[in-house]
Amino acid sequence: MPTLRPLLLAFALSLSALSAPAQEHIAIDAHAPATPFPHFWEQMFGSGRANLALRENYRDDLRAVHEITNFRYVRGHGILDDENGVYTEDEHGNPVYNFAYVDQIYDGMLKNHVRPVVELSFMPKKLAFNPDALHPFWYKPNVSPPKSLERWDALITALAQNLVQRYGIDEVSQWYFEVWNEPNIDFWNGIPRDRSYFELYDHTARALKAVSPRLRVGGPATAASDWVDSFLAYTNLHHTPVDFISSHGYADDTIENLFPANQTLPVPTPPTDTPMDDRVCLAIGKVRAQMKAAGHADLPLFWTEWNVQGQSESRDTTFVGPGLANTIRQCDGLAQMMSFWTFSDVFEEGGPIPAPLSGNFGLRAEFGINKPSFYDFALLHHLGEQRLANPSRNAIITRDSDGSLILAAWNIVDPAPDGQPSSMLHAKPVTLTFDLTGVPASAQVTIERVDNEHGNVLPLYAKIGKPKYPTPEQVRSLNEATALPPADVTHLIRSELKLTLEPNALALIHIATK
Repeated sequence: MPTLRPLLLAFALSLSALSAPAQEHIAIDAHAPATPFPHFWEQMFGSGRANLALRENYRDDLRAVHEITNFRYVRGHGILDDENGVYTEDEHGNPVYNFAYVDQIYDGMLKNHVRPVVELSFMPKKLAFNPDALHPFWYKPNVSPPKSLERWDALITALAQNLVQRYGIDEVSQWYFEVWNEPNIDFWNGIPRDRSYFELYDHTARALKAVSPRLRVGGPATAASDWVDSFLAYTNLHHTPVDFISSHGYADDTIENLFPANQTLPVPTPPTDTPMDDRVCLAIGKVRAQMKAAGHADLPLFWTEWNVQGQSESRDTTFVGPGLANTIRQCDGLAQMMSFWTFSDVFEEGGPIPAPLSGNFGLRAEFGINKPSFYDFALLHHLGEQRLANPSRNAIITRDSDGSLILAAWNIVDPAPDGQPSSMLHAKPVTLTFDLTGVPASAQVTIERVDNEHGNVLPLYAKIGKPKYPTPEQVRSLNEATALPPADVTHLIRSELKLTLEPNALALIHIATK
């Protein structure tokens, strides 16, 4: 049927186009100027509330993540919660302090080579203006202001004195004290929210500095990058100590929340349909501009909560690696530390997790199962300390101390909105061609990957029936099966490397330069 041949040929060509990988050429000069590339994404991790640090499974996860990242700080809520027994009152209404659990929590962190970011929250009920102001989290923290700022000051003073006496000022001066958590939303019910929080911050900062001016304090620890401009206006006016700025923003926060229309902003407001993958760093850039406008451009900025978008339980999938790498690419130079929320699924905001791998925040699932994100962080830890500028949205180019090149490359495919068909159904592989100068034409190359076949526990967990309570032997077997194999070894061909990446693959590439 000759009349059908053109149609069949066109159909075949269209199918070929759909299945063919996208192409990108990336030029790299090994001797190009470079800028410092501190590993800001792996210096701090968030965690569940502080009391969980008394559990061995929490400490197991902390040790495992520390081993692959060498992270320095951990931040969790609720060091002042009643479950830690910090504050009560005797029969005459006099304050009674007890720091036994606090000390055990921080003893465990220091023993495992991390320091705390001491988030000063939430309100002990005996000190609360409203003892019934309980947040809906499963562990019901109290979000009331204190009934007496003088008693709050005395508690903060006593806590700081206890820490300095126990650990020494040389140690505690390396910690950070962050005042409260997300006071701009339902974690704080002072009236008005902003002014009452600023007053609490002022009292807290002065109480800490009275114990030692070497103690480092900051805030406002707000959700969705809010209040930084008004916070700095208040602290400037009242000469309140501020050693660092902190705020939060997640990839699935809306543009409307991150860039409120009723505020005058120092940067243009992005379109409302800005991809989720770009929102975190745009929000950090906004806060950086607000700090500069307030005369505090040189203060450290800590993004003390963030994560990639969480649609379709994507935080358990291989999507995290490209999402993380893409955020590192964009946020470099904007924040001193970004605290991924969280290092572990030992986490109870909604109560005990119903089953492992049910879409929670951590790098390790319940019972200590390593997720793809665990291996993603392990790969990116090996990026170099110098970054070479490159316009690609799919790669980070770094140089190691020995002159070798270490590249991260990825193929990011966003998860589908919950309940909708997966965008992965139509996703295509990507072929990246790296054109190298300044290295031997046949230099040795090693490649490691996290993708569907490497470091991905989900199909293996499904294969054993998705047990709600996997046995220690099952967990050991899963982690052994997902452990990354030795790197693939290859060579440049005439100064060129071609690399094809399946959807949501992350690769770490080491290119020898000698």
